[in-house]
Amino acid sequence: MQTWPGSSYPLGATFDGNGTNFALFSEGAERVELCLFGDRGKETRIEVREVDAFVWHVYLPQVRPGQRYGYRVHGENDPATGARFNPNKLLLDPYAKAVDGQVKWGQPVFGYTFGDPDSRNDEDSASSMMTGVVVNPFFDWAGDRQPKTPYSESFIYEAHVKGLTETHPGIPEEIRGTYSAIAHPVIIDHLKKLGVTAIELMPVHQFVNDSTLQEKGLSNYWGYNTIAFLAPQNTYASTGERGQQVEEFKGMVRTLHAAGIEVILDVVYNHTAEGNHMGPTLSMKGVDNVAYYKLEDDDKRYYTDYTGTGNSMNVGNPHTLQLIMDSLRYWVLEMHVDGFRFDLASTLAREFYEVDRLSTFFELVQQDPVVSQVKLIAEPWDIGPGGYQVGNFPPQWTEWNGKYRDTVRDFWRGEPQALGEFASRLTGSADLYEHSGRRPVASVNFVTAHDGFTLRDLVSYNDKHNEANGEDNNDGESHNRSMNFGVEGPTDDPTVNTMRAQQQRNFIATLLLSQGVPMLLHGDELGRTQRGNNNGYAQDNELTWVDWSNVDQPLIEFTAALARLRHDHPTFRRRRFFNGRPVRMEVGQGLPDIAWLRPDGTAMQPEDWDSGFGRAVGVFLNGRGIRERDRRGEPIEDKHFIVLFNAGDDIMDFTIPAVEYSPKWDVLVDTAGDLADSDPHEPGSIVRLHAKSLVVLCEHDLPEPEVDHSVAASLAALAEGSMPGQSPKQEMER
Repeated sequence: MQTWPGSSYPLGATFDGNGTNFALFSEGAERVELCLFGDRGKETRIEVREVDAFVWHVYLPQVRPGQRYGYRVHGENDPATGARFNPNKLLLDPYAKAVDGQVKWGQPVFGYTFGDPDSRNDEDSASSMMTGVVVNPFFDWAGDRQPKTPYSESFIYEAHVKGLTETHPGIPEEIRGTYSAIAHPVIIDHLKKLGVTAIELMPVHQFVNDSTLQEKGLSNYWGYNTIAFLAPQNTYASTGERGQQVEEFKGMVRTLHAAGIEVILDVVYNHTAEGNHMGPTLSMKGVDNVAYYKLEDDDKRYYTDYTGTGNSMNVGNPHTLQLIMDSLRYWVLEMHVDGFRFDLASTLAREFYEVDRLSTFFELVQQDPVVSQVKLIAEPWDIGPGGYQVGNFPPQWTEWNGKYRDTVRDFWRGEPQALGEFASRLTGSADLYEHSGRRPVASVNFVTAHDGFTLRDLVSYNDKHNEANGEDNNDGESHNRSMNFGVEGPTDDPTVNTMRAQQQRNFIATLLLSQGVPMLLHGDELGRTQRGNNNGYAQDNELTWVDWSNVDQPLIEFTAALARLRHDHPTFRRRRFFNGRPVRMEVGQGLPDIAWLRPDGTAMQPEDWDSGFGRAVGVFLNGRGIRERDRRGEPIEDKHFIVLFNAGDDIMDFTIPAVEYSPKWDVLVDTAGDLADSDPHEPGSIVRLHAKSLVVLCEHDLPEPEVDHSVAASLAALAEGSMPGQSPKQEMER
C-alpha cells in the first residue's frame, strides 16, 4: 500500500477528500503499526515511521470513509513503572471519530493472565476488539444556527437517547432508541409543549458494556464508561452502516436546532472504561498509560481513583488535556452541540491531589475561543478528598446544585430547620454563587436526576428497592429524603394517591418558580416510575424506559402551564440576585424587590427563620423591581407576584398583605386544586392553603382608566415644548 509521510496534526484519522491522514500520540512508544481491516476481518499492518513531538503519523491516499482501523504499539512492558505496551493488543485510537463493533470479553483483551495481575498475556486481541472508523467530515447543515438561548431563559430536560424513545408508539419501531428517534416530530412536539429549551443527553460518547454486568445479564445502560471521546455511541444509530452514527447524530442536532432546542451532552472526561490494573487494555492504557492516567506515586502499577470506577484521567499531562480540549472543540465545531455537563467535574480540577478550581483545565477552557462560548455545567463533586465543590467553580461555569435538591426535598417533607435554606435555594442560592461574581443562573436547579428516584418514586417510596441490580440492594443512595405518605409503593388508597399527585405538583412548581436554571428529568412530567429503584444504571429494560402507554396527562398539562408561567414572566428568571432594598416606582410607595411574609401577612422576622418548626412562608416578588434591561435596552417590568408555601400537615390560613403591594390578587396556581377559579382576593382577606400545597397569586389586572383628552392634549403640547406661558420645568412642577 502506498504511504506518504502525512502530518502530526490533527490527531486521529482525517479524510480530506483524497485520502486519510493518521496521527497518534505516544511518548513512550518505540514502534507503532497502523492496522487496517477488510470486510472479512483481514488485517493489513502498516509501519508508521514518521514521528514529530511524540506524534506518529502517516498519510494513506487510498483510504476512504468507512475504513476500519486500529493500532499496535510496541514498547516497554513494566507495570511497576507504569509502562503497559503490548503489540499483541489491538488498540482503539483515542481520537477515533466513529467506532465499529463491541468488545468481546475474554482473556485476549486483558494484558495479564487471569489470576495473576502481575503477569503478561500475549494473546492477540484483534478478533475481540472494536475498531475505529474513518468518517466523512462533509455534511449538509442546511444553514443550521445554534439557538444560543440565554441561561435565564433556559429550561433543561435531562434525557437518555434510548430510554426516552424506546416505547413511544408514534415512533417507527426501526428507529426507536436512536438519534433519529430523538429528532422525531412526536418527541420534538412533546419538548415544545413543555417549553423545553435544551435537551441534556446522558452519555453519547462511545462507551463499553462492562463484562461484570454482562455476566449478571445486565448492561451499562447509563453509559458512564467512555472509551472514545470523539465518537458518538454506535448502538444509538438506526442502521449498522459503519460511520452512520456520525451522520445521524448531526441530523438530530440540525432538527432540534430548527425547533429552537439546544443540545447539551453529558460528558465523562474523568475516567475511561479501561479501569484499574485489573481492567482490560483497549486504548489509552496500551497507547501511553503513564501520560493518560493518574498513577499512584509509590507504585505505578496502581491507578489513582477519584471516581469509583478504577482510574482517573491524568489532567496534569498536556497531551491528556489536549485530548479533552480537542474533543470539546470537535463536538462544538463539527457536531454543533451547544454545551456540556461534566460528570464528576471535580476530578478535572485535580492536577495533583487537591481540587483546584484554577487548575490548567479550567484555564484552558477560560481562554478557548470556542469552548468558553457554550454552556458549561459542572457536576461539582467526586469521591476523592474534598470532592464536594458546590459553589466553587469558576465564574463562567454553572453547576448542578445538589444543595437545592436536598433542601427542596427536605422542605416539602416537613423537615425541621429547612425554612431559611429553602428561601435561599428558591432565590438562586446567592450564598453559594454571589461571592464569586456569579449570577442566579449559576445554579442548575433539580429535584430529581438520572441518579436517584424518579419524581413519582420520590413521593411513593421511603426506601430504595434495587434488588434487580444483583447487589442485594446495597447499591444506590440510602438517604433519599423521600416520603411515601404511609404506604410503600403503589396503592389503591385514593387519599394517598391524591397527596402523592399534589406533592409532585409541589416539586414541579417549586422547580419552575425558583431563580436559576430548572432541569427536569425525562418522564417526571409523565409520572414515570422505576418501582423504587434509585440506581438504574444497569437496567436497559422497561424498568428505566419511559412508558408512553401509561402517562399522567394532567401532570403533563400542569408542567407545561408552569413552564409557560415562567417563560411569560421575567420575575421568575431574574439575571441578578435580589437585594431586598426598596425600588423606586412610578406609582405608589417604593417596595423592596422581594419580601418574605409570615402567614399573618406581616414581614418575616429573624427569629421566624430559626424557629425550627416553621413549615409555611410567603414571598412577595416585585415585578417592577427586576432592575434589568432587555436586549433592546428597555427596562424589564412585570406584574407583582406572591407565592405561598405550606409544607405542614395541616391547613394554613394566609392573610393577603397590605394594600401597597397590590389592590387585588388573582390565583394562578394552586397545587391542591381548590382555588384556581376563585374571585380576586383583596388585602386583608384569607387564602386557605391545604396541607402540603403551594399557591401563586398575581396582581389583578385593573381596568384601564378613562382618558381625559384635555389633559392628554396638554401633556402632548408639553412634550413638544409649546405649553403657553410656562416652561416645561414649571409645568412639571405644577
